[in-house]
Amino acid sequence: MSFIKPKLTFSQIINMNFGFFGIQYSFGLQQTAINPLYSFLHARPEQLPILNLAGPMTGLLIQPLIGALSDKTWSPKWGRRKPYFLTGAIGCSLCLFFFPFCSALWMAVGLLWLLDASNNTAMEPYRAFIADKLPTEQRAMGFLTQSFFTGLGITLANVSLFIFQKIISGESKTNTGESGIPYWVYGSFFVGAVCSIGSVLWSVSKTPEIPPTDEELIKLRAHKGGFLAPFVEIFLSIKDMPKTLWQLGLVYLFQWYAMFCYWQFISLSIAKSVWHTTAEGNKQLYEQAVGWTGLVNGFYNVVTFCSAFGLVWMANKFSAKRVHVFCLMLAAISLFILPHIENKYYLFAPMIGFGIAWASMMGVPYIMVVGSIPKERYGVYMGIVNMMIVIPMILQTLSFGYVYEHYLGGNPSNAILFAGVLLLFASLATTLITVVKPIEEIEIPLSGGH
Repeated sequence: MSFIKPKLTFSQIINMNFGFFGIQYSFGLQQTAINPLYSFLHARPEQLPILNLAGPMTGLLIQPLIGALSDKTWSPKWGRRKPYFLTGAIGCSLCLFFFPFCSALWMAVGLLWLLDASNNTAMEPYRAFIADKLPTEQRAMGFLTQSFFTGLGITLANVSLFIFQKIISGESKTNTGESGIPYWVYGSFFVGAVCSIGSVLWSVSKTPEIPPTDEELIKLRAHKGGFLAPFVEIFLSIKDMPKTLWQLGLVYLFQWYAMFCYWQFISLSIAKSVWHTTAEGNKQLYEQAVGWTGLVNGFYNVVTFCSAFGLVWMANKFSAKRVHVFCLMLAAISLFILPHIENKYYLFAPMIGFGIAWASMMGVPYIMVVGSIPKERYGVYMGIVNMMIVIPMILQTLSFGYVYEHYLGGNPSNAILFAGVLLLFASLATTLITVVKPIEEIEIPLSGGH
């Protein structure tokens, strides 16, 4: 038995997810700005996969750990998930502020590890927050509102690179020496530092958490802590993991390996196909390609936040599973087309399908699996779902450098085509998922407020 959760208004759902905007602004900079920044610091293209190891490794270690800890947390003042939102947002803001001051590649790599650790600490509880707060019939709206803010945050991050490139001039050096990082990179990171902490503070101040019942409090107080407790909880949760989540793992193997290929090589691919240059070639042309890539990535994220609420209707009408199959096919077709385009303005056309697919990736899979997750393990299982995201990314960082050099001819356009093939496999794997309908909540009114 469980109490029915009160329905939230549209504005309440927006407020509770607004913190996702700042978190995703930071991820947007990681997708579009970090790899060019590595290139400005003289990283070679075949080094990019291993230099991005921070993201998947911190996700693998931190998200399930934070999920397990937040499941066992309750403070009448701070709540269950909010302490982790705030801690992560503060760390993220500090890292974003200092990032453009890196004067050597090793500094940028080290700071990325800290930034990703902070991002993962803030983001993981947000998935569980939806399951905590919303009744079954509003979860599609909740998860796809996060897709909306994902698109909005990443859009502004990507477009900011293009805008600051146009309005900020100066030599390609930092205040600390000849690093090769242009001044226009600074503005995007400084805006991100403000957005990260500001948006999370808004959500925390506007959204109360649902307190545990007396029975849940007894279980929480009876829970034995200790250093190893969350690791034991993660192990037991994996051991008992529902079949639906294992099936999602196969989808994510292809999906997220492909997305890491895209983010690492899209600026190099566009530089090659449109500007006919490389990172080691004409530096001015490559900077133009990086700025335009930010605009292209920003556009697909505009499509993401424009289409997110439409996917709510589609998921309710046609099923989340069918929506995700269709969206992944759209993404595959988009990447098959992209490397063959030589006119920079035509690059936006395939990004329409890619943006719709990105909205689905950030919300629809959670709709498919949340019904099979036990209530008391929302946090840890959302962390485990993230493990399914980052394990393919780790495999990509360790393997793709070799694949890129020896099987794809060191050609970034081939890397994008390869990602398209993997997304097609992900679409086919989605058809194998068995979706479990959630157990309906019993309508017992809650006493008091949220």
